[in-house]
Amino acid sequence: MEPEDFPTPDVEVDEIEPAELKRRIDADESVTVLDTRMESEFTEWHVDGPTVEIANVPYFHFLDDEVDDDVLEQVPEGEPLVVLCAKGGASEYVAGVLAERGRDVVHLDDGMNGWARIYERVPVTRYDGPGDLYQYQRPSSGCLGYLLVSDGEAAVVDPLRAFTDRYLDDADELGADLTYAFDTHIHADHISGVRDLDERGVTGVVPEAARQRGVTYIDELATATDGDEFAVGDATVETVYTPGHTSGMTSYLLGGSLLATGDGLFVESVARPDLEEGDEGAPDAARQLHETLQERVLTLDDDVLVGGAHFSDAAEPAADGTYTAPIGQLVDEMAALTMAEDEFVDLILSDMPPRPANYEDIIATNLGQQEADDEEAFELELGPNNCAASQDALTGD
Repeated sequence: MEPEDFPTPDVEVDEIEPAELKRRIDADESVTVLDTRMESEFTEWHVDGPTVEIANVPYFHFLDDEVDDDVLEQVPEGEPLVVLCAKGGASEYVAGVLAERGRDVVHLDDGMNGWARIYERVPVTRYDGPGDLYQYQRPSSGCLGYLLVSDGEAAVVDPLRAFTDRYLDDADELGADLTYAFDTHIHADHISGVRDLDERGVTGVVPEAARQRGVTYIDELATATDGDEFAVGDATVETVYTPGHTSGMTSYLLGGSLLATGDGLFVESVARPDLEEGDEGAPDAARQLHETLQERVLTLDDDVLVGGAHFSDAAEPAADGTYTAPIGQLVDEMAALTMAEDEFVDLILSDMPPRPANYEDIIATNLGQQEADDEEAFELELGPNNCAASQDALTGD
């Protein structure tokens, strides 16, 4: 049902903005949530946090004139109660039903769609290259991106199409012109913003190694091969070819200080190897990933920061709030990084998580083989990313 299809509640219910809900969670305030989406949607992705108490009771249980007592008993007791749904209509109705029964309730404006529009820019304080570096964080899906600003110029790595205007506005706010937009690979969990930014006057850059995947627009953009360097003010973006997650996976060393690894290496896990060639090709890709990590990533200085394109619930942020960590720290903490090849391959193939939602359509869109308007693109990428291997046993805990 669409939001306009729900009856208007008899009791007026206040809204809470997604950014305010995120602020409360970040501040470790106790938050009580009733999620009224279907169980399958809730299971796939939902609002979470160490101080969040959440229950799932689908909205249709509240549509009867007399709501069963056993349904009301499933509603969490904490107040104020935040009621949410997919787009805001069901949650406003259910919140009104509960308000009529004396509950202190608010409903989440625009529902989980609004939650998916939260996109935060966080300074990477341990970056010690020229200029300043920021990490973009999308809590709904765990997507990460990077904005490098130096001497009046800026570059973004792994931009999302939904936030094209945001990158241009942020660069302008920071006194810079956005000159480059880099993709690390053909993403399977979100729609890339590189082409849209290129159309807005930014030089879009994709890995030359992705050509073999059939990228229809590759000749319209700049390409990056191993060892290429791009000047951004006084900083340099160096291309490092890092296949494994995909055959075209490419990392970018930003200012000599942070390696933007895309989906090759995360602060809590390594890449999954099955999204390009499926289960059949996963063992070979896993072996390639092991070689890449050992010979191209872990050979960098121990104090070079790693910044992936995603974070999961298992990731712990650094002191500055970013999901970054020095290579030396990851080697100490992640058992997979010190394993021999056969052991490594067996481990990451042993417990593969579900593939990202809509990943085949997202890949086809990012290859330029099918089209999606802005609304369709936003809907495609709702939900978790699942681009990492399972965290089980990777840390050796």
